[in-house]
Order: sequence, then C-alpha cells, then structure tokens
Amino acid sequence: MYLADRSAPAGAEPAPDRGPVRAAAVAPTVLALGTVSLITDVSSEMVTAVLPLYLIAGLGLSPLGFGALDGVYNGVSALVQLTGGHLADRVRNHKLIAGLGYGLSALCKPLLLFAHSLGPISVILTLERTGKGLRTAPRDALISLSTPPELQGRAFGVHRAMDTTGALLGPLAAFLILSVAVDGYDAVFGVSACVAALGVVVLMLFVPSGDGDTRPRPRTRPPRPRTSEDDGAAASVAAAAAVPAADRPAPVRLRDALGLLRLPRLRNLAICAVLLGLTTVSDAFVYLLLQRRTGIGDQWFPLLPLGTAAVFLLLAVPAGALADRIGRRTVFLTGHALLLAGYALLLWAPDGAALPYLVLALHGMFYAATDGVLPAAVAATVPAELRATGLALVGTGQALARFGCSLAFGAAWTLGGTGPALAAAAAGLLCCAAVAGFVLRPAAPVAPLPDPHRTGSP
Repeated sequence: MYLADRSAPAGAEPAPDRGPVRAAAVAPTVLALGTVSLITDVSSEMVTAVLPLYLIAGLGLSPLGFGALDGVYNGVSALVQLTGGHLADRVRNHKLIAGLGYGLSALCKPLLLFAHSLGPISVILTLERTGKGLRTAPRDALISLSTPPELQGRAFGVHRAMDTTGALLGPLAAFLILSVAVDGYDAVFGVSACVAALGVVVLMLFVPSGDGDTRPRPRTRPPRPRTSEDDGAAASVAAAAAVPAADRPAPVRLRDALGLLRLPRLRNLAICAVLLGLTTVSDAFVYLLLQRRTGIGDQWFPLLPLGTAAVFLLLAVPAGALADRIGRRTVFLTGHALLLAGYALLLWAPDGAALPYLVLALHGMFYAATDGVLPAAVAATVPAELRATGLALVGTGQALARFGCSLAFGAAWTLGGTGPALAAAAAGLLCCAAVAGFVLRPAAPVAPLPDPHRTGSP
C-alpha cells in the first residue's frame, strides 16, 4: 500500500531508488522519528515532571508567576514553530531543521545544572522551547510526506504512541532518581542531558535525509521515444516553464506561507485550534489541581503524568485509526468533550480513591483523540511543498492560545482560587467546542445540475 507506485503503468519498471514494492502499515521514517521522539521525551519529561514542584515548592514561585513562566515556556515554542516550518519548506531539508531543534534542546539540558534561580532557569527553558519549536513542524511534515493521506491518522497515532512512551518513562525515571539521589533535582537534570544527546545521535544515524516524500511522482514513468508531436508542443512547454520542476521546486516565500490561510478548510482548522487552546488548561496546572484536590504527597507528584501518558499510549493508535475511518472532526471534538468531563470531575466529583485515576484517564483520552488527529487533518488540506508551514501555522495558533490560557488561569487562581478559575475554563471550553463543531461541520453536498437531454418525469 504505502510503497506501491500507483502512477506507474502496468509492466513499468519501478524507480531505481524505491526498492521492491511491498505493503507497509507504517513508513520506516515514522518509526525512526518515533524512536527519536521517544528518547527525547524521556529527557524532556524528566524535567517537566519535577519543574512545577521545583519552582513552586523549591523556589517559592506563586501560581501567577508559574502561569507566566509556563505560558512563556509554551509561547516561545509556538512562535519559533512558524519559523521552523517555513525554513524547512524553504531549504527543502526537513531533517536538517528538525536536527537543529533537537540539538538546541539537548544543549540546554546540562545548563540546568548551573541555574538555581528563576532568571537563569527562565532563559534556559526559553532556549529549550526554541529547539522544540524548530523541530515540531519539520518532524510532522516528514511523517505526513512519508504516508498516504488515508493512513495519516494511524501514522501520527503510531508516532504519538512512541512519543508518549517516552513521556511515560520520563516521570518514572525522575521519580526513581529523586527517591535515591541526595541532590535529586540536579541528578534529574544531569541524566536528562545525557538522554537528550542520545536522541540527537539516533536522529542523525537513522532518520533518512531529504523531505521524506514517497508519494508517486509522474517522473517514475519510463521515457518514451520523441515524436513529431513533441516538436509541435514546444510552445506549450515554454509556457509551462514557469511551473517549477518536481526535482527543482521554486523557493517557498513568506507570502506563500501566509497565503495558506486563504484555504477555507485550513483557516477553519486554525480558528478552532485557537479557540479550543484558549480554554485548555496546561498539564502542569491540571496536576497541581489534582494534587490539591486529593492531597497527594509531594513525593508522588512526578508520577501524575504517568497516568495521562499510559492512557495516551494505549489509545493513540486506535484513536488515529478511528479518525481515518469515521472522520477526524468527530474524534477531535470527542476528545475535548472528554477533557470537559475531567474538568467537571475536578470541580464537583466527591472525594474518593478513584478520582485521580478517572481524571488522569480522561486527560489521556483527550490527548489520544486530539494530539495526532489535528496534524493529520491539517496535512490533508496543505500541498506537499508547504506542508511544514501549514502544520506550523495551526500549531503556532494553538500554542499561543494555550500561552494565553496559562496566563489567564494563573491570574484567576491567584485572585479567585482554584474553583472559580477551573469553572471559567470549563464554561469557555463548552462554548468553544460548540463553535468548533459548527465551523468544522461537513460541507453540504452540491446538488447535481439537471440533465438537459433528459425528458419526462422521474
């Protein structure tokens, strides 16, 4: 399926660089990138798991201050993501830009060993998020360009499942290190730096170079003998010379990137991603709220992301395959309904031993139904030569919206407490999900024109 060249005529020889034709459920590029993401997420989530407690309990940061830092942490990534996507499309080397992003993030990890105040930590985290922003869109473009459109939900689901395996192992590693190390936080930061370096090595060695585009191209047809018709078509060829050749595409301009927003479906996806991002409380706040609601001890706090990651890991591939089958809009909106149910449990459910498990399960189901489904939907609306840019446009809007949500939620928590802050977020999410359901509704079928040659009544 994936490697078959459907454009070649029967009996034609396959292109020399494609190898034998065979079926493959997931492209090797997806598996290689999934391995890189797994390793990198082990490193990143080791830091992320301890960061809220380290900043609030260790450095005495207020919820408002943490909300601002968490917003910057994600907002910088959003802004740089657009740059990374445009650069990847412009230089036609997605692996190069992704590698720069992974490398920058890896270089920042050991610097945390020497930063013990809020200012230096903020600078280091900003640089680390810059690396994440550079790599996200080129990586997702490589995934989509190596996968046929009808299987992209599954491909992104496989990648996100591997990525989430790292998110599952990272907090567990941080918990074990904190339980045995004397200077626990520095030990976590040191091990994280070593793991991040390993991820860069795997990227360089095992992810194929180039844009990863394995879709059939017309150039795979064998050359035919020249005829007199070719000479008569010389004028047409000259007129078509302005169209870039497949092997020498014209450089992507910034104007081309901004012009993507004229595509109605992409524009609708971007609008909905922004609206829903404005009411999506960050993971760190969800875990802090859950700890305060249930009284979970500080030593168990790094394990809370494990619940989300475990459910995400189990359901990412089935959710992606389901989205390919029944429609990405349905699965995407269902994911936000599950997140709303998690908010409701935090607000009104009675205290009980099952509450943390239910909230974390709903949180993981939300990510399984949205994290890979949204880029799959975006990839289906963007031409291949602007794939990374289109993914970055939507990702940037969503991340900037979540940046605003972090600031607003931190301020609401500081001024009014956790209950009113979460209630406002839940009400906003309900309204935005309703709007998204309307905006993303399927287009009405166009009625066929009457046949003028048909006579008589039906």
